[in-house]
Amino acid sequence: MVGLPGTAVCTAGALTAELAAREPGRVLGRRDLLTVLAEHRAAGHRIVFTNGCFDVLHRGHVAYLREARELGDVLVVALNSDESVRRLKGPERPVNPLTDRAGVVGALAAVDLVTSFEEDSPVELLDLVRPDVYAKGGDYTPDMLPETPVVRAQGGEVRILGYLPDHSTSAIVARTRAGTGVVS
Repeated sequence: MVGLPGTAVCTAGALTAELAAREPGRVLGRRDLLTVLAEHRAAGHRIVFTNGCFDVLHRGHVAYLREARELGDVLVVALNSDESVRRLKGPERPVNPLTDRAGVVGALAAVDLVTSFEEDSPVELLDLVRPDVYAKGGDYTPDMLPETPVVRAQGGEVRILGYLPDHSTSAIVARTRAGTGVVS
């Protein structure tokens, strides 16, 4: 239920935001995402943005997303499309299709909004979203990221978060295919 103090009109943005909140894992298109974020900005909320494949969710992802969420009021997770994952990770990926990845990531308490992008980098999406904070995992540095100049040019900050070694999806997939199973 959209709730506003006093007598008020429910805006399209407020309604979209409410519907997005009721459907964890719903992949918001760009127009709906920007509408929801406009409502959050109007409320003075700090917007955090992160992205990735999130193909096989693991403990490292969960810790990273929790840490990212602590940097602001709203966490947007942008998932690489299936084609983008294939280009970046190879023809046998993703293991899970976008709708499944979005459903799992969006079900996490730390995640507020899920969207996707077709390109190999979310630079174009970041240019539209204009987050207060762009968060990436500790396996990156700001200098490695093509997104850094875009975020900084808009007055946002780039934050590199913690990283759990031996918890990458690529390593998990490789161990599974090799039949070696669990990391000791």
